[in-house]
Amino acid sequence: MLDFSQMFIRLLVALALGALMGLERELVGKEAGIRTLMLTASGAAVFSIIALNFPFLAGGAAASAASVGMIANIVIAAGFLGTGIIIKSQEHVHGLTSAMMIWTTAGVGVLAGIGMAEFAFAVAVTTAILLYLLRGFTVSSSDPAK
Repeated sequence: MLDFSQMFIRLLVALALGALMGLERELVGKEAGIRTLMLTASGAAVFSIIALNFPFLAGGAAASAASVGMIANIVIAAGFLGTGIIIKSQEHVHGLTSAMMIWTTAGVGVLAGIGMAEFAFAVAVTTAILLYLLRGFTVSSSDPAK
């Protein structure tokens, strides 16, 4: 079972990485910015920490299976939250990148929560760099009707 300091450090890692991932979104004025992604990562970390500790608190094989289910449901919840940001107009979809950032940030939070801080850091930094480098990159349509 994790002690308080281990849980708190994992929470802080998740908060910091969520803030890093939200920085680019915040700078360009998108819906999901620093605060949203900090909360996404920290919430995912908290539920992952609960899942890690649940077998010790409840005991038994059923508790271990429930722990896996808790983490799996984080992915579903993050997808649900991201869906609320996506807006489709006549020919364009808005908010898709922000929605995917919520989903990816939840993954980073889970990684931080289960103690995989190095990989969480690598995912967060790589994602933030790619968003920055690919800002404004578009593939034009070869359809003459557009």
